[in-house]
Amino acid sequence: MATEPNPASFLLLLLLLLPAIFSAVEGGPRKFHITDDLRDVVDDEEDEAWKEWGKKKTSDEFDPPPSDMSNMELEAIQEAFMKRTMGPVFGFVKLRPGIKRTPDTVADLARKWTKMLRAGAMEVNLMGIDRSTVMLNMAEGRRSIELKEFVLNQPEAYEIKIGDNLFRRQGDPPLEQVIEQIHRAKNEASDGTSHHQEEKEEKEEEEDLKEEL
Repeated sequence: MATEPNPASFLLLLLLLLPAIFSAVEGGPRKFHITDDLRDVVDDEEDEAWKEWGKKKTSDEFDPPPSDMSNMELEAIQEAFMKRTMGPVFGFVKLRPGIKRTPDTVADLARKWTKMLRAGAMEVNLMGIDRSTVMLNMAEGRRSIELKEFVLNQPEAYEIKIGDNLFRRQGDPPLEQVIEQIHRAKNEASDGTSHHQEEKEEKEEEEDLKEEL
């Protein structure tokens, strides 16, 4: 006579097999636990920032002005300091005197120069403030020399002042001297016209007297 299976034995066998069954069903990758203790971890990879940290600055990064400037021209001294100016700079451009302009034409010229400079990746703003002056401000003072060269290459400009430094084309006299010469020439022309008009009126009076006689 066959013996009936013991329910308790069957239940015990099922409990023993369940972990193996679920492990096979999951079939996923095994999980690894990363410990917080990194004393035995060896890292032989160094990034560029770590390699550069603590190094002394090279001469290209730190470029002090010349220690002896006794034999340098004034403009060269000004440029030596200008190219080391890291902050923003402000200045003015004086337009060539003796030319009639309106505020609108000066404003248009300032916008034109701004677009041209920004096309060269220079952060600068120019604005006309009267009939002969353009105001400028630039974010990067170290590019002041480029700005100076650009402005002096424009036929409308006569001189540019950046901070305390004033620049003109080589050989050009001071702006005040040019304005004085223009005023003198206008006065002479006006005096000559008045004298000619007086002579004309005197001649007409003489002719009138002759007719009366």
